[in-house]
Amino acid sequence: MAIIGRPNAGKSTLVNRLVGQKIAIVTSKPQTTRNRIQGIVNRPEGQIVFIDTPGVHEADSALGRQMMHEVAAALEGIDVLLLMVDASRDYPHADALLLQKAERFPGKTILALNKVDRLPKPKLLPMIAAFQKAFDFAAIVPISALKGAGCDDLVKAIFHELPSGEAYFPEEQITDQPERFLAAEIVREKAIQLMYHEVPYALAVKVEKFEELPKLLRIEATMNVERDSQKKILIGHKGEMLKKIGTEARKELEKLFDTKIYLGLFVKVVPDWRENPLKVRELDWHFQLEGLSEEIARKSPSEKDSSGE
Repeated sequence: MAIIGRPNAGKSTLVNRLVGQKIAIVTSKPQTTRNRIQGIVNRPEGQIVFIDTPGVHEADSALGRQMMHEVAAALEGIDVLLLMVDASRDYPHADALLLQKAERFPGKTILALNKVDRLPKPKLLPMIAAFQKAFDFAAIVPISALKGAGCDDLVKAIFHELPSGEAYFPEEQITDQPERFLAAEIVREKAIQLMYHEVPYALAVKVEKFEELPKLLRIEATMNVERDSQKKILIGHKGEMLKKIGTEARKELEKLFDTKIYLGLFVKVVPDWRENPLKVRELDWHFQLEGLSEEIARKSPSEKDSSGE
């Protein structure tokens, strides 16, 4: 099932909570999530595959259009749609842009009203009534993804609507996101948390090397920005900011991967990459994964030849 909502609605926070481990980065900045990421939740009742998506917005750049393509792709072939709304924001009327997605979806749609812990209780019932009037939801569930309130009720509502069938993934698998790309996202998260102004939105991280050694995981990543001024901010005085980002990212990655890590960070200026569809595609991890698969396939025949088989 896909989760769609406005930027900062709490989609990634919910997926991380239900999966029980961090698989999607979370920051206070809108539009942090750029790709669709699958989070796999196994319960006694069965398996739910959540697809976390970028926040729904009016795209005004090649990057924005790519993000909205990710949302559209997430809606293909799913059984249930989950709309998520930030209930703490002022919604005098139901969110029209989100409801358009639900109206086009042929299956059942569930609404999660998130951040209800920030909402005065007298406002909750009128909000539920407004959404009930706007669309025929299979269920409307108030939750706090951050604190966990209502999340079990949401899972029950989802299982009620899901068709029975075989599990798609092994029980021990929690995401489709390869480790090297999760590493890139953790680096981007730490940079976003430490940066300000325009830098977070102009930043894309690409892992150039992911080498598993006997006692060490060696990761080298390039942080792409659009202007020299952004590069200077990212590096900081005498490299202090870059070192701080690296330290924060390395600590989390060591905890996540349970191994000692060498993390090398580099900064590169790619002018106006967000406006260039080709550059946006090159920095997309799905595209990078395709490239890695092709590279492995190209190497295989020569490796077989050299072994004499």
